[in-house]
Amino acid sequence: KLLTYSYLLNLSYKDKPLHFNFLCFTTCSCATEKSLIIFRCYCVEEYISDVLVCVRGSKLDVVEVLCFRDRTLQGNRSIQHSVLFQVKLPELPNNSVCLKSVGWEKNPKGAMGPRMVNLSECMDPKRLAESSVDLNLKLMRWRLVPSLDLDKVVNTKCLLLGAGTLGCNVARTLMGWGVRHITFVDNAKISYSNPVRQPLYEFEDCLGGGKSKATAAVDRLTKIFPGVSAEGYNMSIPMPGHPVNFSQATLSQAQKDVVQLEKLISEHDVVFLLMDTRESRWLPTVIAASKRKLVVNAALGFDTFVVMRHGLKKPPVSQSVPTATDSSTSCSSASSSSSTPAGAAPGVPGSSLFSNIPGHKLGCYFCNDVVAPGDSTRDRTLDQQCTVSRPGLAMIAGALAVELMVSILQHSEGGYAVASSSDDRMNEPPTSLGLVPHQIRGFLSRFDNVLPASLAFDKCTACSPVVSGTVGIFLLLLKL
Repeated sequence: KLLTYSYLLNLSYKDKPLHFNFLCFTTCSCATEKSLIIFRCYCVEEYISDVLVCVRGSKLDVVEVLCFRDRTLQGNRSIQHSVLFQVKLPELPNNSVCLKSVGWEKNPKGAMGPRMVNLSECMDPKRLAESSVDLNLKLMRWRLVPSLDLDKVVNTKCLLLGAGTLGCNVARTLMGWGVRHITFVDNAKISYSNPVRQPLYEFEDCLGGGKSKATAAVDRLTKIFPGVSAEGYNMSIPMPGHPVNFSQATLSQAQKDVVQLEKLISEHDVVFLLMDTRESRWLPTVIAASKRKLVVNAALGFDTFVVMRHGLKKPPVSQSVPTATDSSTSCSSASSSSSTPAGAAPGVPGSSLFSNIPGHKLGCYFCNDVVAPGDSTRDRTLDQQCTVSRPGLAMIAGALAVELMVSILQHSEGGYAVASSSDDRMNEPPTSLGLVPHQIRGFLSRFDNVLPASLAFDKCTACSPVVSGTVGIFLLLLKL
């Protein structure tokens, strides 16, 4: 016969004495976090104490306790971790009243008293959601990747330039990794074609001319997870080939946009370039290179995509490399200068022009271009200006962009990590999460990815020292 816990608690001392063989309970043996073990052991202790107090009149000297642990690891089920032990009951006076409280301990003053626990956080839905998100990530570390540094990921401030198809998918994946600080920049409004491809928007967002994408995305993220700190900026990014000097008002607005963009890039650790046009990526690339911020770029074709990280230039010898508290993508040493010719062979054993390229010598999105960025929408019809791609492509590219960022953060050298290539797939990975490539170029028609790497061009129109080191970004933009 099986007796329930509630039955034993309601058992009176004068009832018929009990005779049973085992006192059983189950636990999960997978968790190794100290706090969970303490919490679980405390609950088990209270459980056993309650039962033993209530059955003290059953003339039992020894109770057999079975802690049943059912564990499944790598597809194999095992109960070998179960524990069987004995509890010897002390002799107690026969009182007519059954004690209903146990677990009294000495307080800081040395007096016996109950331990008080504040459970208000456990009853707040927002706190429960936050702990649930963190628990899912911690399970990865407990069970599979013990060396995973979640704090680096969670504390990373991400700036998403573009809140369209790529921006929505990147934001959702960032939230899955527990990133708390996400900022959107976009100047477009939600149209009727957007909600089916962009998961942060709904049909109601299209009514009345459409809501601003940046602000609507922030509202949606807050509804999905109230613990996120999201901001949205409805602003344009000045682009080469797109004149801004029509009037003093447009010129002044463009200058404000440049100042605001510089401020946002300075305040964030990682910049995602998720815009539609090639030229819209130029100014953020220049600013991020000058401020040595990690840039992750994602661009789509019809059935092809590219996800890449820009080379993270090292500061001159006279400056010190930022510490880990200054930037989550920093490196611990700065032995070379950003003025070193990018075309020189990397100083890594076994390196070549296409393999083992260190992070500070990697190229950016514009390093392989033969022409400077310009107005790519000129003389094109409306249908030619739209990005036409297979529906699943943005989800793949957006997820890979976030996973690339996380892999970089897990590397000991951050953004300065040597680029992994396709030839490294069979070698020992440099991080607990695997490779840290420079580029991921995908071909959906073949369901294939390649991992090329390329050197920075010392005369690049975006990341070369002569451009990124220019004083006055706005004046440089006016010349273009």
